[in-house]
Amino acid sequence: MDGGRRNVVLTVVAGVLAVSGLTAVALAVTGQVQPSQPPAAAESAGPPSTAPADTSNALAPSAPLSISIPAIGVSSELQYLGLNPDNTLEVPAPGPLYDVASWYKYSTPPGSVGAAVIIGHVDSLTGGPSVFFDLGALRPFDRILVHRADGQTAIFQVDTVRSYSKRDFPEQLVYGATEHASLRLITCGGPFDVVAGGYLENIVVFASLVDSA
Repeated sequence: MDGGRRNVVLTVVAGVLAVSGLTAVALAVTGQVQPSQPPAAAESAGPPSTAPADTSNALAPSAPLSISIPAIGVSSELQYLGLNPDNTLEVPAPGPLYDVASWYKYSTPPGSVGAAVIIGHVDSLTGGPSVFFDLGALRPFDRILVHRADGQTAIFQVDTVRSYSKRDFPEQLVYGATEHASLRLITCGGPFDVVAGGYLENIVVFASLVDSA
């Protein structure tokens, strides 16, 4: 696919941040994500959920190993990324791991109470579609499976899929703390600005833990 002819976005699981929150993520023509400065605080926030907002099904913390999204054919190992020296979100760099999804390692481990954040590229100029190319096609009640180091699989259900302008990205809604085990997937999408060399929007998938296996 050539640089951004399709309305898709970038994914990440958002959670209670050990540092500060995160803001919108942008994808350049080369496919490099250029995140902006985290917000000052992460307060409790979140969209309406299709799953009960309780902690009875939450899991003890355990590192995530991989993610599967059957509805859009995604199966990816997870790399762990943090923050750049300027306190912006680190994203998969060009190279062999560019198309591998990434867990933001300072967010909640997927399956535990809080918001976990997983990000992935939508595409690149030279490589075409990337791991979260079809993220925007997810619908409520679709399942997302995160396989963990403790042998358990955290099963999330999509609550809603939203698109936000990078100029008006709702940091607290996306990255704020939650009272139940939740997941945020983030990628780039919307119109592609040829002059600026990047997508103008972010696609965010909000999901809640509904089961484990």
